[in-house]
Order: sequence, then structure tokens, then C-alpha cells
Amino acid sequence: IVLLLKGGKTVINIEEIYNEYFKVVYRYLFCLTRDSDKAEELTQETFYRAVQKIDTFEGNSKISSWLCKIAKNLYLDELKKERRKTELNEEVDIIDKEFDLENQVIFKEDKISLYKKIHNLDSVTKEVIILRINGELSFKEIGLVFNKTENWARVTFYRGKQKLKEGGDI
Repeated sequence: IVLLLKGGKTVINIEEIYNEYFKVVYRYLFCLTRDSDKAEELTQETFYRAVQKIDTFEGNSKISSWLCKIAKNLYLDELKKERRKTELNEEVDIIDKEFDLENQVIFKEDKISLYKKIHNLDSVTKEVIILRINGELSFKEIGLVFNKTENWARVTFYRGKQKLKEGGDI
């Protein structure tokens, strides 16, 4: 490290500081983070900040101590960001659960309303609609159940659907 006095100011060679203290700062951050990628990222950021704030280095402490102080502050800032992110994600999860619950209630109410309307249909139309919706039978299969044609099942289902629409919004 070259410390040159130039007009009363201390000039520090950042490249030499980087080469000499990179491993020290990295190891320190690795001990804090237990994550090599995060430690390397924060080490790079530490030296970037050191370059920006080189004029704040007074020279009454070791350079390694000064760099580790910058590194620690960056690490603490990172923890705060992660906490905020976690809290935000938890809030979003709570909102999603509430929204999902609300949708389930609405869906259940719509379903009950639909089945009330289906209940008021004649028995054959009601059975065709239930076989199609709940039984997931094809029109051909429904025709076979009633000993009728596929077209009969399709028309019966369509007419039942029209009656349900006439009875309210579906």
C-alpha cells in the first residue's frame, strides 16, 4: 500500500488495497453470510463503496478495519432488505389466502344457486345436466343411458341450459 503525502493529503492506491485485502474482507463476509456468492457480491460492493468514500478514511485505524466496517454495514443493509422482502412476501401470502377464501365462498354460493335452479327442472333434463356436469359424460354416453341418440342428449342439455339462463344469471 502506498501512502503518499501530497499537499497535506493522503493518497491511497486502491488497486493495491484491493489485492491485499480482498481475501480478508471476503472471509469476514463469508463468516457473516455463510454464502460464498453473497460474500463475493458484498466484497465487491465493499471495495466500490471504499473507492466512493476514500476521503472519509482518516488513517487512524487499519485499512482492514475500515473495510470490514464498510462490509458489516453493507451486510446489515442486506439483512434489512431481506427482512422487508420476507415481510412483504408474508403479507402477499396472507392477502392471497384471504382472496382465495373469498373466491371459494363466492364459488360455493354460485354453485348452490345453480343446483337450486337445476333442482327446479323436470327430472329428465335435470339428470342429463347432472350427468354432463358432474358425471362428465359425453353426449353419446348420456344418450346410451337413456336409450336415446347422442343428438337427443345434446338438445336436452342445451334446452335445460336455456331454462337455467332464463331463471337468472349463469
